[in-house]
Amino acid sequence: MILYAVRRLGAGLVLALLVSVITFWLLSFSFDDVAASLLGSGATAGAVEARMKSLGMDRPVLVQYADWLGHAVRGDLGTSYFTSEPVRGAVMDRLGVTLSVVLTALLVTAVISVALGVASATRGGGVDKAAQGVSLVGYLVPSLLFAIALVYVFAIKLNWLPATGYTPFTENPAKWAASIVIPVAALMISGIATLTAQVRGAMIDELRKDYVRTLRTRGLSPRRIVLRHVLRNAAGPALTVLSLEFLTMLGGSLVIENVFALPGFGSFSFNAALQGDIPVIMGVMLLGVLMVVVVNLAVDLLNGWLNPKARVR
Repeated sequence: MILYAVRRLGAGLVLALLVSVITFWLLSFSFDDVAASLLGSGATAGAVEARMKSLGMDRPVLVQYADWLGHAVRGDLGTSYFTSEPVRGAVMDRLGVTLSVVLTALLVTAVISVALGVASATRGGGVDKAAQGVSLVGYLVPSLLFAIALVYVFAIKLNWLPATGYTPFTENPAKWAASIVIPVAALMISGIATLTAQVRGAMIDELRKDYVRTLRTRGLSPRRIVLRHVLRNAAGPALTVLSLEFLTMLGGSLVIENVFALPGFGSFSFNAALQGDIPVIMGVMLLGVLMVVVVNLAVDLLNGWLNPKARVR
């Protein structure tokens, strides 16, 4: 398992390297546009050329990339062209906002989906129909439309929640919770639909297997069979779906944070892309790829712990 983890981590680092090369090469085609944007609409060709030279953009692309990579491996991601902030600090500060929303949405999604999926598979009847109805609503209702409806009801009509803005947890936990309720709900609605269906299907498949009948003949209670055996064996596919939902929510945060004025990783990335802030774009790209690698590795290792047969040595 340790050797497998090392191999996967190595493959992830290679992936990050390849993605960074491709991203930097694509950005190199816009160097002159970035310099012109920094100077303003009235900049002359000579001023743009001088600005590119001052930023080192006149050097060969490979040399520029090697310089960026050499600093990146030491933890230096450069400085924003537009705000003069150190990229690493700016990204990490905003990532905390995004993770507070995404991880909360992921946790609530997991709890609700597992409860609905298990109840649907074990009880059937009306419970099953209700759970499938919830899933259907999650599939059909767009996340943004759902969020707008929540804003109208809870922020405008009832005035219980703020419509926009973010309060740090360390400043006021109650206001922090209120500020993320609607963004969390918007992120988790489709995730609940997908994960509930996955848990339900996996549970039904496991309940039909021979070992469940054997456990019943031994006199084990249905509750113990479901929670200690069936749910554990059904958790593998659900974990994979949950990891994909985490990545989907990270992507969805780009829209949600702009809509609800959250100072997070998604809105920061979006603004950097619009401005052509190359150091920020490269830093965001690197952190995003590393998060994907870490999440996938964690899910694989957790699957191996839950199901010894799935372990790779």
